[in-house]
Amino acid sequence: MDNDKVQSIECLLDTLYDVISGDKGEIRNWKLFKYLFHPRAKLVYYGADVEGVTRAQYWSPDFYINSIGNKQETELTTGFFEKEIYRKIEVFGKIAQVFSTYAAFSNEKDDKPHSRGINSIQLLYHDNRWWIINVFWDGVGETLDNPIPKKYLP
Repeated sequence: MDNDKVQSIECLLDTLYDVISGDKGEIRNWKLFKYLFHPRAKLVYYGADVEGVTRAQYWSPDFYINSIGNKQETELTTGFFEKEIYRKIEVFGKIAQVFSTYAAFSNEKDDKPHSRGINSIQLLYHDNRWWIINVFWDGVGETLDNPIPKKYLP
């Protein structure tokens, strides 16, 4: 696998956003996606589940690929592009916390996003590389009542 993609936090995050984004019908590089994550990593989505109950949902990278990722490729009527617009990195020893502000678009050329939010990403430096341990986000994202704080915007 492409080891240079996990040698720095910046490169790992750039790769994460790149691999989940694409046009409708465009197959994502899920092998690379999984390579970014520690074997016991979780993606934690806070939002409504299939019964409409709002709660934290804990997904493995495989679950994300097989449910959310595959729907992005086949069921959406548009593409899905998540672009990072600001990044705040805190590092202590071998661990890092990143608040990564994103804007989501249906088309790569769109000027205005359909949503914005913050991904809270925890990382670990182990075995000569960075690993994603968790990605945690609020599925509602930014609202009028819950704007993204200025300190997390460019």
